[in-house]
Amino acid sequence: MNPHWPSRGLYAITPDEPDTNRLLARVETVLGAGASWLQYRNKTASDDLRAEQALALQSLCSRFKVPLIINDDWALAAAVGAAGAHLGEDDGELALARHELGADAILGASCYNELKLARQATFAGASYVAFGAFFASPTKPNARQAAPDLLREAAALGVPRVAIGGITPDNARPLVEAGADFLAVISGVFDAPDPAAATRAYLSCFEDPHP
Repeated sequence: MNPHWPSRGLYAITPDEPDTNRLLARVETVLGAGASWLQYRNKTASDDLRAEQALALQSLCSRFKVPLIINDDWALAAAVGAAGAHLGEDDGELALARHELGADAILGASCYNELKLARQATFAGASYVAFGAFFASPTKPNARQAAPDLLREAAALGVPRVAIGGITPDNARPLVEAGADFLAVISGVFDAPDPAAATRAYLSCFEDPHP
């Protein structure tokens, strides 16, 4: 990965927003408040809308010097010049995505609650591994549950660890203490009354509470 990209912080994931201009405005607020990475995820959009939104977000992220990662679709990531892609267990082969995107791309893998999947993903070329859900999530109410110890056990893999699933500023610090390098959040930021304040609250979880 590019050494100039942040190695920890808030990993903001976009909501299913059909209005591209509104999506850009919502994302700009979060990037301006300090989000470290952005993932474009829209499960309801058509292929044409996803291409339009991904390209627009890539331009915005470039302005903020924040890497854009495309959910589920490494080919779209390549097409818009994004920093990388994130793949779930049914989204294609990580090794193929790594080959096509190149050595410098960010390539993430959903590993749910299984260290075995994380080992396999790292071997196949993943830049980071994502575990969760750690808490009940409005986005994925039936997601598999993960325990914080999984983050500690994954330290030996030598890649950043991402925590996702129902994470709030109030419950995030134990995950950071367990080894989470990034907190991945959708509704906790984009559905917050003040998304910029929510972003800063998540980032504060990475600060030493006893300086």
